[in-house]
This record gives sequence, C-alpha cells and structure tokens, in this order.
Amino acid sequence: MTYPKFVVTDLETTGHASKGNDRIIQASFVVIENKQITGQYTSFFNPQMPIPMFIEELTGISDEMVKDAPLFHEAAKDILPLLDDAVFVAHNVAFDLQFLQAELERAGYSSFSGATIDTVELARIVWPMSDSYKLGELTGNLGLIHDRPHQADSDAYVTAEMLLMMIEKLESLPMVTLEKLEQLARRLKSDIYLLMKAIIETKQRNIEQLPEQIEVYRGLALRKKKIERRFVEKASLAYPETKEEKAALLSAVPQFELRNSQMDMMNLVYESLQISKHLAVEAGTGTGKSLGYLLPAVYRSKQEKEPVIVSTYTVILQQQLLQKEIRQLQKVLPFQIMAAVLKGRSHYIDLYKFTQSLKETSDNYDFVLAKMQILTWLLETEIGDVDEINLSSGGELFWNEIKQDGDYMNKGRKAWLDKDFYLHAKKQAKEADIVITNHSLLVADLAAKKSVFPPYTHVIIDEAHHFERAARDRLGVSIDQTGCKQLFGKVGTYEQKELFYQIEQLFVKYCLSEQEDERISINRKLQELQFESDEWFKVLQMYFDHHTKKRAGSSWHRRQLRLTSESRQLTYWDHVEYGAERIDLLIGELVVWMKQRLKKITEFREQMTASEQMKMDDFQEMIEEWQDFQLALEKIIFRPEEDEVIWMEGDSRSLSNTFVLKSHPMEVAKMIQEAILEKKHVIFTSATLTVNGSFQFFAAESGLSSFDHNEVILSSPFDFQKNCRMIIPNDVPNVKSVYHEEYIEALANHLTAVAEAAKGRMLVLFTSFDMMKRTHDLMKDSGLIDDYILLAQGITNGSRARLTRNFQRFDKAILFGTNSFWEGIDIPGKDLSCLVIVRLPFSPPDEPFTQAKNEQLTQIGKNAFSAYSLPQAVLRFKQGFGRLIRSSTDRGIIIVFDRRIQTNTYGKTFLRSIPDIPVKEASLSETVEMIEDWL
Repeated sequence: MTYPKFVVTDLETTGHASKGNDRIIQASFVVIENKQITGQYTSFFNPQMPIPMFIEELTGISDEMVKDAPLFHEAAKDILPLLDDAVFVAHNVAFDLQFLQAELERAGYSSFSGATIDTVELARIVWPMSDSYKLGELTGNLGLIHDRPHQADSDAYVTAEMLLMMIEKLESLPMVTLEKLEQLARRLKSDIYLLMKAIIETKQRNIEQLPEQIEVYRGLALRKKKIERRFVEKASLAYPETKEEKAALLSAVPQFELRNSQMDMMNLVYESLQISKHLAVEAGTGTGKSLGYLLPAVYRSKQEKEPVIVSTYTVILQQQLLQKEIRQLQKVLPFQIMAAVLKGRSHYIDLYKFTQSLKETSDNYDFVLAKMQILTWLLETEIGDVDEINLSSGGELFWNEIKQDGDYMNKGRKAWLDKDFYLHAKKQAKEADIVITNHSLLVADLAAKKSVFPPYTHVIIDEAHHFERAARDRLGVSIDQTGCKQLFGKVGTYEQKELFYQIEQLFVKYCLSEQEDERISINRKLQELQFESDEWFKVLQMYFDHHTKKRAGSSWHRRQLRLTSESRQLTYWDHVEYGAERIDLLIGELVVWMKQRLKKITEFREQMTASEQMKMDDFQEMIEEWQDFQLALEKIIFRPEEDEVIWMEGDSRSLSNTFVLKSHPMEVAKMIQEAILEKKHVIFTSATLTVNGSFQFFAAESGLSSFDHNEVILSSPFDFQKNCRMIIPNDVPNVKSVYHEEYIEALANHLTAVAEAAKGRMLVLFTSFDMMKRTHDLMKDSGLIDDYILLAQGITNGSRARLTRNFQRFDKAILFGTNSFWEGIDIPGKDLSCLVIVRLPFSPPDEPFTQAKNEQLTQIGKNAFSAYSLPQAVLRFKQGFGRLIRSSTDRGIIIVFDRRIQTNTYGKTFLRSIPDIPVKEASLSETVEMIEDWL
C-alpha cells in the first residue's frame, strides 16, 4: 500500500455557525502525493455579508479584499477535483469539514464522503510532551516559518509541512509501537489508522533496526534507562570565597550580570551549610536566588559526599532549576554535577498496569488517546513522570488507573522491576549531589516511617512562603463526592463485574467452593453502600445549600461553610450524622468480609497468574482506601478535634462535581519543628518572607522562631525609584460606601481609560472571582475597547500558562486574574507595563481557616488582625507587586484602587514592605496623563 493523497485544508470564515449565516471568506487546499507537496489552490470568496470586526482583526481580511472575489459556488468546480480520492486533512478537521460540507450543499453538490485526518489529534499522539496543540505554537516549536497566521494559504501550507514531519516521526517508531497505535487508532475521531496502516505496510518491506537508545521488553518499546553515577572528586574542592573568584567562575554563564546581592546570598548559604545553623533569606526580585543557593549547595554536597535536598512549591520552578540553573552551573564548574528530581509515587507510571490496560478494549475516547500518547512518550521519557506529558482531563482519569501506588509485589510487577521509573528515580537520587523535590512530598516523607530520600543533612526550602500551607494541605484529610463514587465504584456489585465479581471468581476457582448465600448477602450490602453514599451526599448538599444561601449574593458561586459545634446544631445536621453512621457501619462489615476473603485466597497466591495476583493487590489496596475513608469520617463527622479546622466547600453551579469536606490542622509549626528543624539543617528562601522588614510572622508560622537562626533581607538590585511609579486613584468611590454595581461600573470605566493609555499590556489582579467576572463582562460589552483582547482566568479557556502566553502574543491585551495570578507568572519586558491591584488581598473574614485562626488568636489575647490577617495580606501584596518589574530594564506603573493603602494606618505596612517608589494620588484624567507620559 502506498501513501494516500492528502489534501490539507484551511478555511477562514465570518464566524462559527456553518449551519447559520456564517460563510467562508478564504480557502486554501495543499495537495500532498507520495509525501511531496505537489500543488496549492487558494482563493478569497465573497461572503455577501460584512466581515465582523474581530474576524478582520484576527485574519487581516477586510471587506475590500473580498468584494470582487468569486462566490463559493462559482469556484466549487475547481475545488472538487482536488478532493477526489483524497484524505481530507485540517487542524481541527471537524470545523473546516462542516463549513465545506455546508457550502457544497448550498452550491447543489453532494458532500465530501472520504476519510479525514485531524492534525490536532495526530499531534497529540506524535508529540505528547508538547505544551500546546495550537497551530501557531506547534509550528513555532518545530521551526516552521508561518508568516501570516490566520490566513488560509499560510495556515494550510504550514499544516501540510507539519503533517509531513509527523509522518516522518511515525516512520521512525518501532514496529511494536506502530502496531499497537494502529489498533487503538480505529477508535479515534478521525481516520488516523489509515495513515498508520500505510506506514506499517511500507516498513514491513525492510528489516527493522531499532535505534540504540530503544529496547523492546515484553512487547513494549521503551527508551533505555541508565543510572548516572556520582562523580567523586579526589582532590578537595575550594569554594570560591571572593567576589573575583565567583565572577571569574560565572562569567561564562550567558547574560551573566554581576549582582552583589547574589554574591552575598552565596556566601550566606555556604556559611550556613558549614555551621549547620538555620537560615531565612528574603531575596528580592532579580537577586538570582536559585543560583544564589545552588552554587554553595553543590560545593557543600561534593565536600560532604552527601546530597543537598532542594524543595520547591511549583513544578515550574523544579523544571527551571533542572533545565536552566543546573545546566548553567554544569557548564562553568570544574567538576561534574549530578541532579535528580524525586516526586511522589503517583507521578510515575506503573508499566505493568499500562501493559494490562492495552489488552482492554474500552471505547472511552480520552482513554484511547491517552494510551496512544503514552506509547509514543515511552520512547522519549527517561523519568516516566506525568508532568512531562500533556494529557486531557479525561486522560488524567486514565492516568489514575495506571499510576504507581502500593508496594505489593505480584508476578507481573516483579517482571517490570528493572524498568520501573519510580525505583529508577529513587536510585538516581542516591547518586545525586542535588535532589529536587516538592514541599508536599517532603512533608509526607517527614511524617512517614521510612524515607524515600537518600540520607541527607541539609535541606533548602525555596518558595518558602508556601511551606506552612503545603504542610497543612498534606496533613489534612478530605472527602469528595467524585472520589467517593470512584472508591465504591471500583469494587462494584456482582452484576457490574468489577473487583468484587473478579475476587469471587478467584475464590470459586481456587477455593473450589461457591458460597452463594454469602455472596448474595455481600452483594446486597454493596448495593446498599452505593445507595447510602449517594443519599448521604444529597443530604450534605442540602445542609450546605440551606446554610450558605442566606449569605450568598446571587452571583456568588464558590461557597464555604465551616463546621463548628454551633453549625453542628443546625437543621439537617442530624441527618448528616445518621447517614455517615450507616455508611461507616456498612464499610466496617464489608471490610471484615474482604479481609477474610483475602486471607483465604492468599494461600493460593503462588499458583495464580500475574493478572490474578494484580487483582488481589488491587483488592488489598482498596481495603486500605476504605479504612482511610472511615478515618476521614471519624475526623470530620464523628470526633472532630479542637485543633482542626473543618469545612465544606463547593461551586453552586456544579455542586456534585466540586463539593468537598476538608479537615486541616490549625498548627503545623510544631510538626515542622519536630520532624525537620530538630533533625536537619534548613535554609528557607523566597522573594516574600518579611512584613515591614520583619521575619516575625514567617518564623512563628514555620516553627523557626523556637530555634537559633539567622535572618537576612537581600534587596532587589533593580532601580525601582527610577523605573516604577504607584498611583492611587482618588475619584473611585469607596467599595463599602456604594452599591456593588456602582463600584464595578466606576472600576470598569477607570480600567477602560487606563487600558487605552497603556495600550493594553495590563494585568489586573482581583481578590474576588465574582468582581473580576462582572468587571470583565462590563468592559467587554461596553464596545469601548473592541480592538483589545480581553483574557480572564476561569472565563477565557486555557491554563494560567496558556493565558499568559496569549497575553504576550497580542499587542493590545488585558489579562484579568485572581488567586493564582498574584504570583508565579513571569512577563518581562514591554509585554507588561501596567499592573492594577483592585483590592488589598485580605482573606475574607469568613474563610474557614482565617476565621478559626482569628478565634484562636483572640482566645490567647492577641489582636487577630495585626497578628494574622494583615501579615498574610502583605505577603500576598508583595507577590502581586513582584509581577511588574522582572528585569533591570523593565519600566512600569502600578495602580492600587484600594484607598485603604493611604487612608488606614495599616496601609503604611503594605508600602513599607515593598521597595521605596514614588506614590501619588490622582484623578482619572491625571492618571491617564501620567501613564501616557511615563510609558
């Protein structure tokens, strides 16, 4: 079989409604025969309607350009021959095909009935580690020249080039992978299996030679893994003490700038590592914090022949440390560095479970696509970490079925031991000088009986302002409806043929007895459990809805309700307790039966097949999960403890998918003290640790205040006085003195004027999603800034990273964000010139944890506001402020709409906690004038 003829198509249209009034305004068809581009047909079409403004902005195609163009039906006779016997290819094929079919029908022709290939779907399989599958971003990463994005001829041509690159990549895959892909591809949305089939038939004509780095094990092609051994230096290594020595060493780092604060940090960290005295370092933006601790850490690790652990909060920083800073150091240091990343077990794939899943014939589209992505990913990954692969949300559900979990050793898993990614990560960590991990795993490890880390003395905690929160999250427990459904659905009833049915089959097979009465009784209890848990969540939600509705505004969706001794006296709570008691009783009875079953079958374990042993392991693991669920019920419902904060939360728009019960410890400082500060040497660092120049709040929250330690503030090397201005508008009403709608209207008017003065390039930070959504909608609907792109977290599709990338792509863009946008987004240069902070970021007083903390502080005679709420808000404000100036050449204006920063006495604490910059109160017209002059 030779390759089919492909016609790669792109259409530009007046909108999305192919069945409605929208029409094609430009079409391009690129013909590929025998893997060669042999021709391209492109034409504008007169849509007989005005082209909408946003389409003209996007495509650059105007009414003028199409006014003399043919109508589609006049050109159809030239287009149809191109499609004869061809595979129709497009990037998001369903969109282009439905428009083409609609136009063909209107022109009186029969619709296209051939095969189709979607290059979005194919790209997901071929490049599973790509950040984005948007055409512009894919082609940019591939180095394809795409001179006019959103014009059909340019889009179609690069899509054709990309298709040829994907075919080339597929041709290089091992036959065992291609055969599995071809079987799975029959369940995709487009006809990719035809392409796979052609490639397989072509490859079968030659003898296959596997690339050196690939091996085939038990029918699965994988990239070979090797443990990199630690390089032990024979001579003792002298740390570069002086500024000149450091400068000489680091001068080879690209774009290296000599920064005194970074040099100071290196010496502080090195001294702390030598004398093992705890240290807290606040390193302002631009200090070069990561290199500031990595250089001394590497020297100390080499000298002591023991790894230094570096813990971060975000995956982004982990990747940056490994791919940027460690690589930079490796190039300039006169010795080899070994760095490894170690994450929690569930980050890694279980290859045995994955191979078993390939035998299943589920038609779930997301699962099929995820399996195909993983098959190609396994040829590239050396670490098997889920963070590398771009799975859909449905694909993430599939990951839950094939991730690493327990330590149970069945025959099947034993066969994969040498290939296991989690064990490989642990072995590699033993050889590393620097082990990079995350706060969550570090906390879990401190609480565990046996450590997953190699022996270590020193730990550096970066993004340390999150450490206390991460510890609370990790040590807390939760119960959610989706998790509960999965938990009880996994065992299933006998009729559902899940785990209960499978274990019963094993029992009959090996114990040679069918206890039908017992089976019927257990089956009834399992049905009862599923029914009772569904009913219980209905009661919980009724209780939650009833007691949060009174406080909720009509558009306030995300609600929380703290469970206190008072709220446990309210209507419906007794129903909540009765339901939990019934579930607890049923689980208790079922667990006793499960353990008995397991005990009897375990005697025959050695006679079982690998997949039968895996079922037993799944059963064992499920018993433990059910017992954990009972403990969570105990903690949250039956015997709540005073030092725990317990609450419910959910989004009223989709309560069953978002509803969750949580319990967090009030204090983790004692645990941090006992588990880490007493046993290890710790360096805490972040850009935001101090309030008003003091570490007092951070030291108390993290348990550091009970130990002898050093504290240092290293200010940013950037010239904020010269490059930054703050404006506080004095003609916006006080939010408390007017109706909500009136305030939002005033805010939207100001932001519109500011956006025009700043030409977009503006990040607006909110503390409330509701206020953000209303402001965004009002500005969008006003028609005053139609030529601006408005991007908003939770409203515009896409992750935080994607929204940030899109913001940087457009000249006139405004980015709206809440919670997670206050930190961790990095937009250097002219892309961001104006930062707006709408309200000072205080946690709502009725937020469960804040409320409980405030009560606790009041009981011991402290002022809860100044001891907790204010420091929390200041640290968050500092994070937000840090988004604006990201390099020494950045210039920007920050506008704070919250007058309290000037009018309230505590406002000075916010201003004293950021670099000293000129602050001015101004009216709207003055603000606009200042922005235009300044930028």
